[in-house]
Amino acid sequence: MLSNVKAYVENKLVDCSLAVEQGGIFKIGKETNMPKASVKIDLPKLLVLPGLIDAHVHLRDEEKAHKEDFHSGTAAAAAGGFTTVLDMPNNQPVTMCPEAIRNRMKTAETKIVTNVAFYSEFPKNTSEIDGIVKAGAIAFKLFMSEQIGGLNIDDDQALLEGFKILSGLDVLIAVHAEDKAAIMAAKKRLKHNGHNSIDAFLVAHSEDVEVKAVRRILRVVKQAKARVHFCHVSTKKGLDMICSRKKSSKSVTCEATPHHLFLSVENLRKTGTTAIMTPPLREKPHVTALWNGVKNGCVDIVASDHAPHGLEEKNAKAIWDVKVGIPGLETTLPLLLTAVKKRQLSLLDVVRLMAERPAEIFGLRTKGFLREGNDADLTIVDLNKKHKIDVLFFKSKAKYSPFDGYDVIGGPVKTFVNGLLVMDDGEIVAKAGCGRVIRRQNSL
Repeated sequence: MLSNVKAYVENKLVDCSLAVEQGGIFKIGKETNMPKASVKIDLPKLLVLPGLIDAHVHLRDEEKAHKEDFHSGTAAAAAGGFTTVLDMPNNQPVTMCPEAIRNRMKTAETKIVTNVAFYSEFPKNTSEIDGIVKAGAIAFKLFMSEQIGGLNIDDDQALLEGFKILSGLDVLIAVHAEDKAAIMAAKKRLKHNGHNSIDAFLVAHSEDVEVKAVRRILRVVKQAKARVHFCHVSTKKGLDMICSRKKSSKSVTCEATPHHLFLSVENLRKTGTTAIMTPPLREKPHVTALWNGVKNGCVDIVASDHAPHGLEEKNAKAIWDVKVGIPGLETTLPLLLTAVKKRQLSLLDVVRLMAERPAEIFGLRTKGFLREGNDADLTIVDLNKKHKIDVLFFKSKAKYSPFDGYDVIGGPVKTFVNGLLVMDDGEIVAKAGCGRVIRRQNSL
């Protein structure tokens, strides 16, 4: 039992106790009304939030285990206050068939310390989609910036066919919206002219590249009547288009990342190639637009896009060879809680963006809310914890971050996953394999 706590229940903070039984929340109420407990943890001056969910994480492992593996990645998640993460499919091998997703789940089972659900890429043969869904894929991912899965991303008819199948199965499609043809044409021109700089990278991954892809997907979605989630939106115009469609459709959702909210292209030029990601950091007017989207509810969730690489891969001599992405699991919550302290956000916003809406969008029915009967996934935070982000203490294998050295206020101090204490004051205290693989409900 957790006693003497202040917990976020039904959109308000309440003084209460929480009784946990067999991995679930058994009772929430005054301590005098609680059942007898074999273990009692007193948590004065701390805040209990619903276990946080990161819907955009690259855990790597398998043939990319040198970058991250299931244990190091979920340890980073637990250290960052996340109890559930959704794993992206651009792995080696690519997760894009029933066998691949089953193998990935089996590999994860003995290593993870948080809950993990899995995306699939589209298979080349769309007849395999049903088998992938039955194997438990939580959603499908479409990378539009490069050909990763089996579906031809240059063919609108192929996209429409794939989207219609998933629409019929009521399975969500998450989209990386950058136009491949525009990127490749710009890169070819820039490389031919000998351009090898951050500015050249920004030209190749321009605002128009995102806008073009967003427009195209919205057109396909309207025909297919599919549920689509736009990942890491980075531009004002792209967000405006999505917000406009959301006024007439509940089938479209979107996310922003901490790096697109807290950093701009100025930080990229200052930090260098370790801060390269796609879509890239933008000019400040785009940052302002994203913050407005967060505050007015157009941005549904905040997700880290945790994308670890080896440091040598981030420091390649040619800008075109730099691996894109940064680790984010251990910096996301402290950054947002600092924004709460500065009154840029409210706690209500943080819970909505990182627990409630991710649970709703991805169908995690027993997660995202502190309710009797839900899973006992709990993120315990200290709103007054002052510390400096230090990559040397990351649980992730990726020891770099554009936020290295940032002073933050507030952070996770304990993480409970299915009622088990996994992270305590920055240390992982549970055994590998204690987390659960989450399969899409109604799957085999």
